[in-house]
Amino acid sequence: MEINKYYEILTQKLIGWLELLVKMLPNFVVAVLVLIAFVFVARLVKNISDRFLDKAIKNNSLSSIISKVIYIIVITIGVFTALSFLNLDKTVSSLLAGAGIIGLALGFAFQDIATNFIAGFFMAIKRPFKIGQVIHCEGYSGIIKHIGIRTTELTSFQGQEVIIPNKMLFQNPLVNDSENTYKRIDLNVGVSYGEDLERVRAIAIASVENIPNINKRKDIDLVYLAFGSSSIDFRIMIWVAFKSQLEFLKSQSEAIIAIKKAFDKEDIMIPFPIRTLDFGIKGGEKLNEVFPQEKMQVNFSDQSKEKPKEG
Repeated sequence: MEINKYYEILTQKLIGWLELLVKMLPNFVVAVLVLIAFVFVARLVKNISDRFLDKAIKNNSLSSIISKVIYIIVITIGVFTALSFLNLDKTVSSLLAGAGIIGLALGFAFQDIATNFIAGFFMAIKRPFKIGQVIHCEGYSGIIKHIGIRTTELTSFQGQEVIIPNKMLFQNPLVNDSENTYKRIDLNVGVSYGEDLERVRAIAIASVENIPNINKRKDIDLVYLAFGSSSIDFRIMIWVAFKSQLEFLKSQSEAIIAIKKAFDKEDIMIPFPIRTLDFGIKGGEKLNEVFPQEKMQVNFSDQSKEKPKEG
């Protein structure tokens, strides 16, 4: 009896499902056709967006990601439309609500990644730098090797590969050396208080007039900065053509060599730092006042007369 009862229930369920399938078959066919149509539309939109974005943005990685996002959006719309033909409106609403909750949770969990993606998107549009340029940001310097949608890769001047999140480059001050044709060398030098400062200025400027890559159209400026502890300090400013970071450093090195040679030739002294030592508890006392010379000689002679102890 029990077996017959379960058999009848199962049979009724199967018959009901079969009737529902036959009833929904036209809608199912329409849903499949709608989904196929949306797939073709998504591919067409993706191809069009690829061509348009390549011309507008000129960034292959960014245009590829945007076109893929557009493709997924069109496919998602097609899936929800197909489900609506199958009278699964409640299922569609549940899926949308679930997608919203999941998206919110993922947004909190991966907010740094999302921030990097958004920063990469805006950077690709604004294009503050290009591959091969030299940039400096937050203590990192190097030549741009690859610009991604999430990170940017640099090759440091020491040959190291540095991967920087795009958020750092987007939110912090960025120096792009390659945007300018010329770059200024600033050298701080000190000379003795006994030197003629006008003569020092003339000799220093003349010494660097022919260093490599110098820009002849810009003046060489020299300004005195301060009365230092042991020297009068000045800064000499020289504009050179910026071909690469190495060439810039070579020009700076040649400028240092030229100034040193000129000062040596003209007997201009670059003084060593001078330190004054104060003795005594309150300071301001000389060494021979704190330790009389006779006492120091006695102490030294006593120490010299000591014989080594036999072990």
